[in-house]
Amino acid sequence: MKKFFGEFKEFIMRGNVMDLAVAVIIGGAFQTIVKSLCDDVITPFIQMIIGMCTGAKDIDEMTKALNVGPIHFGAFISAIINFIIMAFIIFILVKAVNKAMTIGKKKEEEEEEETEKECPYCKTKIDINATRCPHCTSKLEGFEEK
Repeated sequence: MKKFFGEFKEFIMRGNVMDLAVAVIIGGAFQTIVKSLCDDVITPFIQMIIGMCTGAKDIDEMTKALNVGPIHFGAFISAIINFIIMAFIIFILVKAVNKAMTIGKKKEEEEEEETEKECPYCKTKIDINATRCPHCTSKLEGFEEK
């Protein structure tokens, strides 16, 4: 049973699964913005233009004649704010998951021994036990040749 949950955790923590989950949630939230823009702003505006073309004298008369409400900028702004909040929460969650995934990796990296060093003269990587740089042939400080 422990192995099963370990495999499930590995599957969930894969980057592509997390990316897909974020994309689905953000897509759903963005859909709300688009729907609100169409329903609350664009449609009433178009209906108002049609009402003006039919000869209505003011907005109240147009909305009564067409049986539409006024333009709902507040609903549209609310949808945008909801999207921003949702995106921020998802950002925090993904950041926490990424941090949790790197905790075990840092310990593994710290355990690895250093096998290379940098030549102080030509700045190339060389073996840690080298007494001379194979690239620039400079004698390295702190080592005596035999």
